[in-house]
Amino acid sequence: MANVFLILAVVGAVVPYVFFTDFFLKEGLTGDFIGSLFVNGAAGGFTADLLITSLAFWIYLWHTRVQRLWMYVLVNLTIGLSCALPLYLYMRLRDEGAMAATAD
Repeated sequence: MANVFLILAVVGAVVPYVFFTDFFLKEGLTGDFIGSLFVNGAAGGFTADLLITSLAFWIYLWHTRVQRLWMYVLVNLTIGLSCALPLYLYMRLRDEGAMAATAD
């Protein structure tokens, strides 16, 4: 199962950047990126959903005192939740597997 989350983390890193690259190639670095996130109700709803979910993820990480908290927040901010969440799940399952292997 850990490998599924690793694959999703990679896909979650690549797919958003396909869209981001397309946007910046068309609009340039001075394009209205923030305004585009809320250009209509559908985009605004998705953006609000993502922002709220990201905040919930950060609070969960902080509350559970996750190691490498900074890494997941940085990945969330620079790539997106589509990479940060599966990366966290992959690392958690990998760490649990390593702990179980040493216990045997």
